[in-house]
Amino acid sequence: MRTDLPARRMTQLLGGFVLAAMLGACSTPTPYAPASERFGFKDSVIEQDRYRVSFSGNSVTDRETVETYLLYRAAELTLEKGRSHFVVVARDLDKNERYIHHDFYPFGFGSFGYYGHHGGYFFRQSMFAGPSDSIPVTRYEAVAEIVIGGPELKAEGTDAYDARDVISNLGPKIVRTPG
Repeated sequence: MRTDLPARRMTQLLGGFVLAAMLGACSTPTPYAPASERFGFKDSVIEQDRYRVSFSGNSVTDRETVETYLLYRAAELTLEKGRSHFVVVARDLDKNERYIHHDFYPFGFGSFGYYGHHGGYFFRQSMFAGPSDSIPVTRYEAVAEIVIGGPELKAEGTDAYDARDVISNLGPKIVRTPG
């Protein structure tokens, strides 16, 4: 008894696409807001006029947005502290990628099989699983160390940002929490 393999594969692929669409529809990019749990911006004082600023996005927040929100927060913090300019003295971007794995079970059985470990990754070998699919999930976190000051930072020949200009130019790209 042979089933139509191409039709089965199309059904499995369609199921994978539907699942991916449902996962994507449930999430929206991290809005610009103070960190709640894991996502949003944080800042801390390192020493007088030196701060660590970070922005962490969820899996649907792209890299450009994370970096934009980081610079916007640095400018906002500079103005909050009564200063006009800031210099980024150190900057880093962390990319965290993981995979969501889906098995398709052509016979209606559940997940039978064994788990193994190879090369730092866990895997499952199933006796009844058909084709499988993995969807990458990527999160970005940008971190910067900044020094804030006045117009003298610009005069010192550094690549100082004018906080008001940053706010003005990046402001239209900022999406805040509703309410």
